[in-house]
Amino acid sequence: MNLPDNTIKDSENEEPLDSKAIIRKYLSPEVLDATNKKKEDLHNAPETNLKIKIEQSEEEKLERTVSKVLEDFGEYDPKLDLGAYQYPNLELLRDYGDASVNIDERELEENKYQIVETLSHYKIGIDQIKATIGPTVTLYEIVPEKGVRISKIKNLEDDIALSLSALGIRIIAPIPGKGTIGIEVPNKKSTMVPMRAVIASQKFQHSKMSLPIAMGKNISNETFIFDLTKMPHLLMAGATGQGKSVGLNAILTSLLYKKHPAEIKFVLVDPKKVELSLFSKIERHFLAKLPDSEEAIITDNKKVINTLNSLCIEMDNRYELLKNAGSRNITEYNEKFKTRKLNPENGHSFLPYIVLVVDEFADLIMTAGKEVETPIARLAQLARAIGIHLIIATQRPSVNVITGIIKANFPARIAFRVTSKVDSRTILDSQGAEQLIGKGDMLFSQGSDLIRLQCAFVDTPEVENITEFIGSQKAYPDAHILPEYVGEESASADVDLSERDVLFKEAAEIVVVAQQGSTSLIQRKLKLGYNRAGRLVDQLENAGILGSFEGSKARKVLVTDLESLNEILKNLE
Repeated sequence: MNLPDNTIKDSENEEPLDSKAIIRKYLSPEVLDATNKKKEDLHNAPETNLKIKIEQSEEEKLERTVSKVLEDFGEYDPKLDLGAYQYPNLELLRDYGDASVNIDERELEENKYQIVETLSHYKIGIDQIKATIGPTVTLYEIVPEKGVRISKIKNLEDDIALSLSALGIRIIAPIPGKGTIGIEVPNKKSTMVPMRAVIASQKFQHSKMSLPIAMGKNISNETFIFDLTKMPHLLMAGATGQGKSVGLNAILTSLLYKKHPAEIKFVLVDPKKVELSLFSKIERHFLAKLPDSEEAIITDNKKVINTLNSLCIEMDNRYELLKNAGSRNITEYNEKFKTRKLNPENGHSFLPYIVLVVDEFADLIMTAGKEVETPIARLAQLARAIGIHLIIATQRPSVNVITGIIKANFPARIAFRVTSKVDSRTILDSQGAEQLIGKGDMLFSQGSDLIRLQCAFVDTPEVENITEFIGSQKAYPDAHILPEYVGEESASADVDLSERDVLFKEAAEIVVVAQQGSTSLIQRKLKLGYNRAGRLVDQLENAGILGSFEGSKARKVLVTDLESLNEILKNLE
């Protein structure tokens, strides 16, 4: 017969046994007595007040503490210090009326006829043609007949420009992602793109980007927005008067409309001294500066070197905080800080984005050279993850200004009109910028694709309105203070000549013989590291052998011959 799984059949009487019967049948009386006694002892044991303590891991304790702090105080809000801050409104920007593009049917037909006729002269047939009208330029997309070589059409750029009597025709052959060839023809009557129309667009207002920038409108008359954190650095170039400064103002205006003072800080470098001076009114809201600086907008080239090196120190400090917090980027770190997983007593704090804006980079390179290029290259290579972004503008996009090191780390480029194909290739790695028509007409490149845009126009009075509106509100006690940087010129003040380097005499003889006082010379001749060579230079200055630090120039050698040097060395002994 079939029995349930939990029963055992007795071999003698074939009757199934349950578990109690098995215990009684097979266990000895002594074992049964001992088991019953234990049960009685446990039942009759006196009650005690001892409670079992459950041990928790450190991680569980930390999570419980964080949960309790979150319950009591809620998430950390960096905006609380300026809780009543009001974002700028659209009324501060000038209303230029209807910003829609005017379509001139007659002009479209004329251009279409001229393009078709010019190509037919060279035995190039067209299957279809369509037009996309932008604020400054109309894009004519053509599908050539089968068997037509693309290069043949591209070589006719000047002929098509001649037949249309137009300046700035650009042929895109083929258009990326489409099986068509594009011919960009400037409109006879261009439409201005006001900043107000771009800021008011739904695309910008509902943007979820970290640092959204409304740059203008593309060839389809759509608002073009990009995220600076994804760039992560931006290089702008163009000849004088083609729209660079307006472009910088458009970038800064976009960020002022979208971000709270607690979330972003600007480091503004303006060698021209007048372009970015409008933003001095928002110093205690949005600007960052060195501890000993009176003005937040940097116009002195010597201070630029200290500021850039200070940003490098800030970068290293932030990376140390990220390492301690176990975060890979600034977004993760700030999220942890907001949810109170990081203790401020351990040096942690909310990290705002820092945007460095340089209005005329060529001037810095001419006056300071490597001293500017080295920290800029370091920041461009490393600063993306910790929220420091660079926007650099220059009038002269030549290879000695925009060097290979800088170009490699600035994948996003903006080119306004330039004078030659060589300049266009320097900034964009392709030609096309020399055929732009000016007045904010620009090419935007991020990688391989080139996008033609009409930059949004923001006038000086509009920028003044915005900065006055922000500046009149409650501010922080001071601008955001960057870490202190002790430059080479101040490092020699506390040098003790009684603890001179063993190579002091040899270094002194080298600079006197060469009549050139530089750290790199001592490095090469004595095969030393930079730090030791730098200390030797400081000691030589204190001993009166070398002159003081003079920016990018080599130090003056104050001793003319070895005899005079020996006299100085005897006096030091």
